[in-house]
Amino acid sequence: MTELMAYDEVAAAFDPVLGIEVHVELGTKTKMFDAAPNAFGGDPNTYVTPVSLGLPGCLPVVNRTAVEYAIKIGLALNCEIAEYCRFARKNYFYPDLTKAFQTSQFDEPIAANGYVDVELEDGTLFRVEIERAHMEEDAGKNTHVGGADGRIHGADHSLVDYNRAGVPLVEIVTRPITGAGERAPEVAAAYVQTLRDIFRALGVSEARMERGNVRADVNVSLRPSPEAPLGTRTETKNVNSFRGIAAAVRYEMQRQGAILASGGEVVQETRHFHEEDGSTSQGREKSDAEDYRYFPEPDLVPVAPAREWVEELRATLPELPVAKRRRLRQEWGFADMEMRDVINAGALEIIEATVAAGADPNSARKWWMGELSRRAKERELSLEDMPVTPAQIAELQSLIDSGRINDKLARQALEGVLEGEGSPTQVVEARGLEVVSDDGALTAAVKEAIEGNAGIVAKIRGGKLQAVGALVGAVMKATRGQADAARVRELIMEMVEA
Repeated sequence: MTELMAYDEVAAAFDPVLGIEVHVELGTKTKMFDAAPNAFGGDPNTYVTPVSLGLPGCLPVVNRTAVEYAIKIGLALNCEIAEYCRFARKNYFYPDLTKAFQTSQFDEPIAANGYVDVELEDGTLFRVEIERAHMEEDAGKNTHVGGADGRIHGADHSLVDYNRAGVPLVEIVTRPITGAGERAPEVAAAYVQTLRDIFRALGVSEARMERGNVRADVNVSLRPSPEAPLGTRTETKNVNSFRGIAAAVRYEMQRQGAILASGGEVVQETRHFHEEDGSTSQGREKSDAEDYRYFPEPDLVPVAPAREWVEELRATLPELPVAKRRRLRQEWGFADMEMRDVINAGALEIIEATVAAGADPNSARKWWMGELSRRAKERELSLEDMPVTPAQIAELQSLIDSGRINDKLARQALEGVLEGEGSPTQVVEARGLEVVSDDGALTAAVKEAIEGNAGIVAKIRGGKLQAVGALVGAVMKATRGQADAARVRELIMEMVEA
């Protein structure tokens, strides 16, 4: 069993240093170096061409849109965009790349020397320095069959799907992240979330972590003090959730702390992350750059982005997430905790779209963070995968605001929308959900409630006005919740006082 040091003790005794490598799959129509479709899913080995499969005699061609997206990412991260850069071959045993090397960039990346400001939960900003952002291709996917946990150990055989091989990637590498202290797990998760939000704002990737569009390799090391040399690092590979990133940092700090406190030495290695319990396990001893035998890719010409093109792309950059969140929080009047919950739920963009469609911010937040969040959890879906649009939620709220339905009826209407019965208005009309506001019908229901509840009427006449609620409830029950509650209360008071 792995020995762990108490987290508070680790934070007090050591200075953690992080390094994070984030891979983002670009949302181009085709792959990085060939015309195979860049799409999620599909039958195994159907989104391929001879180039994807590395067949002899096939020559790659650079995807111009992928270069454009890489430049946008570099600009958003305040990087310098190279006037000239090259691709290189990274030689390593890749069972999921048939050519046995990865086309990447080594000493000449497309972007370098940048930074990004990350907003932490308490609103403070933490700056993360970016060393480089470079272009490369993704590998395919191995499926190990016969083992207990889907890993290669204990498997009978492995299957390879090359659909993902050659998908355009940008890898963003930080400089050593220092000064985070006990907040290192939070800083790591917030940094990757900030990048995810930037990718979405730029429109360069769907950035869906559950699909592997964004993956992080998390490097962690400990040293006795901020003045000491950097310690030996480990690299936890392919973590694809914010919670997992924070858990991996925390676990490695505790594991390494226990080793160092007992006089041992940390081994430089890759680690596997286990989402179920937040632990890591040993992978392989880490290779350094020279072990990959990089050399310039002879089949691709250098990339030399014109300065005019770079500036044109700079002019298209949208408002970046940290600035946007602060602006929206002020415009919407949300409390810090409310905004934090929205961000953590990944609901900011959906709520923004709902407000743009006509709903007020508090109503939009109420729907997405309340009823829809609950239903999404029941269906095991993300909010963005729910079969309802921001415009439909705005329409639903407008029906409430106009008095055509109340909150209870609105939830019934939402159920119909989710079941594919049409727009909120169509569902309300088809199901007959509109509020009963006709005085004739309401008067009859109120009279019946008064006649059947003489005791309650006596309490009201005796000055206990809170008892009115019982009569309102009786009328609402009789009208299947479709009565206008405010008008019902008015009619009750008129009749009781008469």
